[in-house]
Amino acid sequence: MEAGRPLLRLLPSSLLGRILLLTLLAMGVAQIMSSIIWVETFRARQEDRLVTTTRNLASSVAATTQFFNSLPREYQHIVLDQLRDMGGSRFFVSLNNSLIEMKPLPDSERKQLVMDEVTSVLRSRLGNSTNIHVEFVHPDDLRLLNTQLPLESLPESWAHYSLTLDPIKPPVLVTQVEVAEGKWLYLASLLPAPYVSLDEDSIPGQQIVFILVMIGVLFPVLAWLVRGQTRPLHRLARAARDLPLDEQRPPLQEQGSSEIVAVTRGFNTMHRRLQSYISDRDQLFRAISHDLKTPITRLRLRAGLIDDATIRERFENDLQELELLVKGALQSMKDTHIHENVEAVDIDGMIRRMAEAYNAESSLVTVEGSCGTYRGKPLALKRCLGNLLDNAIKYGEKATVFLEDSVDQLVIRVHDYGPGIPEAELDRIFEPYYRLGQEQRGGHGLGLGIARNIAQSHGGELLIANGDGGGLDVTLTLPRY
Repeated sequence: MEAGRPLLRLLPSSLLGRILLLTLLAMGVAQIMSSIIWVETFRARQEDRLVTTTRNLASSVAATTQFFNSLPREYQHIVLDQLRDMGGSRFFVSLNNSLIEMKPLPDSERKQLVMDEVTSVLRSRLGNSTNIHVEFVHPDDLRLLNTQLPLESLPESWAHYSLTLDPIKPPVLVTQVEVAEGKWLYLASLLPAPYVSLDEDSIPGQQIVFILVMIGVLFPVLAWLVRGQTRPLHRLARAARDLPLDEQRPPLQEQGSSEIVAVTRGFNTMHRRLQSYISDRDQLFRAISHDLKTPITRLRLRAGLIDDATIRERFENDLQELELLVKGALQSMKDTHIHENVEAVDIDGMIRRMAEAYNAESSLVTVEGSCGTYRGKPLALKRCLGNLLDNAIKYGEKATVFLEDSVDQLVIRVHDYGPGIPEAELDRIFEPYYRLGQEQRGGHGLGLGIARNIAQSHGGELLIANGDGGGLDVTLTLPRY
């Protein structure tokens, strides 16, 4: 699994890029496979035609050999001289006193196929007891006549027609048949066009050009089509990320494929329900805040009419505690659910301005590192960071803020220099109204809970741990989408 992750990171992150890459790979593989099949079929057809042509050429060689065997010996040289002087013969023919050894061409599948076919035809026509030597020779290594002259030493009329094909130099098929003791009939010829090469056929250039042209035409069209289908997804993702709930923004336009239309319609429905829920909840809390203030005020006035000072003091303390609880609950809901639009926030500047405010009289906050802008809710993030710094200064006297930014996430770590928190109490630190020990330092014990809720609303997380050298480390992790 670990070895495959670097390969996955090389893939494009967008849906458009991945679809285009996979389509390009599929088109490339399909074209390569079809080209391989086409080439194999072409080669098989070429080999069939080569065998047929070779069989005809071998029959001509056998017929020529039989013709010379039928001539009286005193006429054989006369016929050979006439053929050389006239020119235009398919073969260069000579009668030699011995077998001429020449440097053969390197072995190949086609060379062996042609040689086997020629040998088979000659033995079937001339008999298995006849000495036959068949070989392919390069024109530069070709040797002719008893004196073993090279090809360029002969008169042009003798061998130009049968053994040359300018400007290329195709291999020469040399067949030597022992027609009598000490007499070898020498026949040299080229394979008929287009079979003048023994090399394996590769993919023709026009086939490669066709593949490139087809990909060049289809790829932009496919990119345009996929882009049109993924554009609604981009709008949907942007709307889901920002999710403005404090204004009556028009619903997203439902367009694209049926699946994308269904998802967009579901998102619009969810958006309307969330707006309605938040509106109803805000009205509810405003009503609670208004309705509770009146009876609490009335009870405080009536408490002043109580003659017993002890009972009056207890009654007022209970009312004060009740009022603090109500205010704390309302403040918690207000601070956690801040309905504002998502925008680019200068986190670095925000933290440094907070640090300057704390450092107005003495150096309390130190900032290390830097970070870029982050897309989020500015007031909510300011309240989250403010709560973290307030707690660090309140319980740790001093704080250091470490900023670590990357492509995937933004990490803000606030380290204080206080006594830390017992490990058994770490799980309870986010509970509402929870304050460590019985210290009375103000507040309602809601700051960290509010900060964590804001972090989670941005898709992040807030973690607390004791530092290695003492103090408390509060780490805020915000993902970058």
